[in-house]
Amino acid sequence: MKQHKDAHEALSVVLSGQRIFVHGAASTPLRLIDGLVSHAGRLRDVEVMHLHTFGDAAYADPACAESFRVANLFVGGNMRRYYDGGRVDYLPCFLSEIPALFRSGERPIDVALIHLSPPDDHGFCTLGCSVDVALEAIRTARTVIAQINPRMPRVHGDGFVHISRIDHYIEVDDPIPEVPRPVLGEVERAIGRHAAALIEDGATLQMGIGAIPDAVLGALHGHRHLGVHTEMWSDGLLDLIEIGAVDNSRKKSHRGKSVSGFIMGSNRVYEYIDDNPSVIQARIDWVNSPHEIAKNPRVTAINSAVEVDLTGQVCADSIGHRIISGVGGQMDFIRGASLSEGGKPIIALPSRARNGASRIVPALRSGGGVVTTRSHVHYIITEYGVANLYGRTLNERAEALIAIAHPDDREMLAREWRAIRAVSG
Repeated sequence: MKQHKDAHEALSVVLSGQRIFVHGAASTPLRLIDGLVSHAGRLRDVEVMHLHTFGDAAYADPACAESFRVANLFVGGNMRRYYDGGRVDYLPCFLSEIPALFRSGERPIDVALIHLSPPDDHGFCTLGCSVDVALEAIRTARTVIAQINPRMPRVHGDGFVHISRIDHYIEVDDPIPEVPRPVLGEVERAIGRHAAALIEDGATLQMGIGAIPDAVLGALHGHRHLGVHTEMWSDGLLDLIEIGAVDNSRKKSHRGKSVSGFIMGSNRVYEYIDDNPSVIQARIDWVNSPHEIAKNPRVTAINSAVEVDLTGQVCADSIGHRIISGVGGQMDFIRGASLSEGGKPIIALPSRARNGASRIVPALRSGGGVVTTRSHVHYIITEYGVANLYGRTLNERAEALIAIAHPDDREMLAREWRAIRAVSG
């Protein structure tokens, strides 16, 4: 283990042709990324691999084309402008299976860049806001380089890393990236009310970050004994914890504790999770295992989509051929919720996109990826209501989805569906 004066010095050990894993979400090691980019002049054909990260991702800039290429496990907002399907590419994989990707040697890691809380009296740091796939990256990487930050929360669970596992490190004192709370409109609030009506007291929740998850959580203030077993959470869930709506008392797995793979939000969230034994961050192949998810009662999984076709196919990672996110854990939780006793897998989306196009469509646009299949889908929610597709024929599904589309799009959708039936019949 060697301490370095700055990130440039620490990253001098990286060699051309290596694969670099970068810790993601609120644990993005921004100083180490800067240090990596500072070596662009001497490096060639280095693959950078990560989930969603913060920062400007300068290694993806065309100016660094000879030095770095990117294998995105999730195309975050900072990567979309660089994505070209070649040098900056996307690797589709269920979030629950990414650790096995590292472990199997299918995608071996040479260097892991990580962001840690300081070591305790026994030498244990933690992965803080993001355990997810980073734990397996550390376990399998040949070299681990860390930035150690007193502002990183010390979080209980699986994310403990002994200082002896670190090969090189720097010390920083930097703010943890924050995510502003979204502004909710009436569309989101209506979706939130519809979703909340399906959620029972004692349910176990999975939902992410953004306007629709926040709207759903905001409509649950009157609920009681809710539990948390989720890929990630943010400020909207903390509101429910603080008012007592979430107490995790009915869960079968880790009763009394909020379980997740990563957390990102405001400093208020980071202060809450710091050294808080009621919050557990766990490895993502366990958190997102449908078998583990299903152990909890009434798992209600709420996920979003780009568009849904009239048979129930859900596109959630692309707009046509243009990748805008990733597979993530949507299918993990859709399946886990459907196997849970009383569980409810839900896809929630506005009836129309910002440009006015219907998001309930006769057929997915060319290139659109099916993240959740029509065999897995159950509930679809828009601001106009709820369509339960489980146990329904294709024609019954189409009728139910047309009924929750924007009123001005229903005639078009019915006409297109009749044409589809005529051809398929």
